[in-house]
Amino acid sequence: SYNINTISISRASVSFYCSGRLSRYIGALGARVICDNIPGLVNKQRQLCQRHPDLMQSISEGANEWIKECQHQFRYHRWNCSTLDRDHTVFGRVMLQSSREAAFVYAISSAGVVYAITRACSQGDLKICNCDSLKRGQARDDKGYFDWGGCSDNINYGIKFAKAFVDAREKMVKDARALMNLHNNRCGRMAVKRFMKLECKCHGVSGSCSLRTCWLAMSDFRRTGDYLRKKYNTAIEVTMNQDGTGFRVADRDFQGTTKNELVYVENSPDYCVRDRMAGSLGTAGRVCNKSSRGTDGCEVMCCGRGYDTMRVKRVTKCECKFKWCCAVECKDCEDVVDIHTCKPHKRPDWLDIT
Repeated sequence: SYNINTISISRASVSFYCSGRLSRYIGALGARVICDNIPGLVNKQRQLCQRHPDLMQSISEGANEWIKECQHQFRYHRWNCSTLDRDHTVFGRVMLQSSREAAFVYAISSAGVVYAITRACSQGDLKICNCDSLKRGQARDDKGYFDWGGCSDNINYGIKFAKAFVDAREKMVKDARALMNLHNNRCGRMAVKRFMKLECKCHGVSGSCSLRTCWLAMSDFRRTGDYLRKKYNTAIEVTMNQDGTGFRVADRDFQGTTKNELVYVENSPDYCVRDRMAGSLGTAGRVCNKSSRGTDGCEVMCCGRGYDTMRVKRVTKCECKFKWCCAVECKDCEDVVDIHTCKPHKRPDWLDIT
């Protein structure tokens, strides 16, 4: 089986980092002590951690962001990117399987490291990097010429560090899972760069925009999440080459390239019932949409087990009015809504025989 600690610093130790205590601990105990006690790091990662403790702080702050994005993308699915309390592996045994879900987690977390490091560079939080110094002079786009100025996000440094740090463990072994992880890590890094955007400020008489100063900026992380979610839907099953140097697509009729696609090795469980070995929490008790035929619908979410309905009172703000100056006053309105939750899995009768 594959060592679950391979999920690296932003994954394996996120429960420690997201507590917001990292910088205080580093200040009190020193980078070496802290980095030596983070579970799941290989030597190269520990060295980078000790050399750049401020970068580790940025990664820790970004970890919360990509986990929330993962949970947003899968909020209406059987597997909803659930995290486990008091579990340094964050997602539990579900990451042991080389599935689509593992592919997505590796990609979104790798993207999260790039995003966090790049943002920290631009904000001046790091000693080792700042704005992209290569964006100087004049350039041109479809609107004409402009001058580089402001602070362009240093995406290339973010990608460089994320590659060195996150890929370090995977490069120590050569098996199908390591190749899969390296591939999906790269897809995540490139996804952030894909959505870099040109932002400009106009100069001229009455804002005529006869002169423009522009810079490159990262888009909101949601765009990266949406993109990788679509790649999850179209993820490609692969198998390892006989010589162990790469992988090939399992479907021999596949036409195209896997370069920008997420890849996986094993089919996913259905996540319908609690299965500790597979890391599935099941869908018992999950809220479902009675009228939907999609993945959030009760038929799909509850795996045909049926659902329970509970009538609850809900208080919302209503009849809001603007009051001069400057407030909005609303009434509390109460209505009754039906909440549908999936029934638990029924145990086979023979399990109850003693």
